[in-house]
Amino acid sequence: MRNIRKLIAHCSDTPNNRDVTVDEIRNWHKERGWRDIGYHYVIYRGGEIMSGRPVAEVGAHCKGQNHDSIGVCLIGKDEFTTEQLDSLRKLYAMLGNIFQAIEVYGHRDFTNHKTCPNFDVKDVIKG
Repeated sequence: MRNIRKLIAHCSDTPNNRDVTVDEIRNWHKERGWRDIGYHYVIYRGGEIMSGRPVAEVGAHCKGQNHDSIGVCLIGKDEFTTEQLDSLRKLYAMLGNIFQAIEVYGHRDFTNHKTCPNFDVKDVIKG
């Protein structure tokens, strides 16, 4: 297993009221020439946590950070449901039980060119 130290949250940057599936994102990423979806998990608007790329595999979601991170994408742009945020907290807690040193970040924490996921992930995790 990889040495996971980070959970990096993203957003799909799709309209807030539009449901998008793991398979749709996978297709978008494959159209870019990637071999699979870049994220390890996707959280739907209803709070369902869906698996993407296997956690044992390096993701393709945050340049320079993929080797020791898990990528999580929340469906939407800048308005997320209570269910999504609750699921993000649950996923972080679950992964924290597996990977003791894991910390949470937003994609925006690693680049000046992104605002994704358009909220402060650390504040949300604290609840």
